[in-house]
Amino acid sequence: MDEQRGTVTIPVGDAQLPADLTLPVQPVGMVLFAHGSGSSRRSPRNVAVARTLNDRGLGTVLADLLTPAEDEVDAETAELRFDIGLLASRLAGIVDWLAAERPAGDVPIGLFGASTGAAAALVAASTRADRVGAVVSRGGRPDLAEGALAQVRTPTLLLVGGLDEEVITLNERARAELGEVGELRVIPGATHLFEEPGTLEQVADQAGGWFTTHLSR
Repeated sequence: MDEQRGTVTIPVGDAQLPADLTLPVQPVGMVLFAHGSGSSRRSPRNVAVARTLNDRGLGTVLADLLTPAEDEVDAETAELRFDIGLLASRLAGIVDWLAAERPAGDVPIGLFGASTGAAAALVAASTRADRVGAVVSRGGRPDLAEGALAQVRTPTLLLVGGLDEEVITLNERARAELGEVGELRVIPGATHLFEEPGTLEQVADQAGGWFTTHLSR
């Protein structure tokens, strides 16, 4: 499939955030990724999922939510990777940038969050209900979104590994708080990082179906 790929710098408040954009021809939507704690926009798992979404005609944005200077601090203290408020505000800022700059045209926006990034995605979705049309969480910690869960009005798919028992419990509680907009699906035989053969492909396939269903106009 023909596509455009490039790296851009997105201004969000005082921060300048690098992001990798991939735009298929006539994208049906744009999916913004929020990586988990200690990871980056080059997370191999998120890159793999993004490729599958691209093949389905979805544009993708893989952004670093911390600046290089903040990354250095976080490498020492691990404090910013759990600052859900900061990460969510950065995500919301990128959503606003996508809506204003329209690199893919006037298409709906989705959020894909992994681990702690899922909490940031849900908080951002709760504040940008007019702009975010779908959310997918992979092995997420939606419990860290706390009070924002009840404010989410966006169709949300929670994907959890069948062997990730503690996170299954956390996601079951989150699905109850999300109400009718939430759906929980368990990937059999998968642990938290979906390293088992074929499990990440299942995540990508389920996410692709969710986004194309809820973002297609």
